[in-house]
Amino acid sequence: MSFAAGLKTIVVATDLDGRSEGALEYASKIATAYGARIVLAHGLDPMEFAAVDSVPGKVLKGMPEEARAVLERLSEELVREGIHSHSEVRQGAVAQMLVDVARQYGAGLIVIGTKGMEGVGPVVVGAIAEQLVRISPCPVMAVAADWNAGPFRPTPGGPVLLALEYNDATSEAVGTAWSLAKVFERPLLVLHARGSEGASEVADPVAATLKEFGVEASAQVPVRSILKVGNAGDAIVEAIAENHPSILVAGVKRASETPGPHGTVFALLARSRVPVLCVPPEPVAVGAAL
Repeated sequence: MSFAAGLKTIVVATDLDGRSEGALEYASKIATAYGARIVLAHGLDPMEFAAVDSVPGKVLKGMPEEARAVLERLSEELVREGIHSHSEVRQGAVAQMLVDVARQYGAGLIVIGTKGMEGVGPVVVGAIAEQLVRISPCPVMAVAADWNAGPFRPTPGGPVLLALEYNDATSEAVGTAWSLAKVFERPLLVLHARGSEGASEVADPVAATLKEFGVEASAQVPVRSILKVGNAGDAIVEAIAENHPSILVAGVKRASETPGPHGTVFALLARSRVPVLCVPPEPVAVGAAL
């Protein structure tokens, strides 16, 4: 199923400290453009504390009530914007909670806010967002609060940047980026980074790949290829600084092949200064086992 066809519901991870404001802003824009509803999801993750039994009883007792009050306010704001919304408050690990809500409502997108480099930085970006990307049945968009404010805020009307990597999710990533570019009438920039050993190649792998998936430039959606030599992470950072995109789209694998606790997805989320939309390979059918 295409990104547009499956985008009837968007699940937005909400918190009580404002970290999700940027996430909700982007989710609202996408929901309005695609005619989708928003499900506001909030969860208390026991892993945020040293031990589950160290959570003060009054916190556990008061959290759902406080969360529901915040969600009701946010929901009312969405209704005023013409977006149908619903809320869910659950206890449990954040990533799994969001996946469960996404499956229950047949969501086509999950949006989560992160603190970026402030506070615990890499832990928040990697431990929750990366885990969510690996197990989610649908694309996941991470919006860093500190990187999407002030001088880091994406330029209004900025292009859609597709980080092209050849893997099982390439087709879905290309289709998603193309859909966003068409719906929001933005240029589509397609970035491909290759090692120095391929620097002398004349053929344009980007053009060949786009043609394979039926993507052609038009007056409505201009398409431009960006070829860079070197590390993919460095290439993405450079492309963002040079082109000021409104969003970065990338196809990701469900299992990391990178040694260590974090894979390529972590590097992508940790270094991007614009919202990152991670697109998994073939969407997992709602209700199917992971």
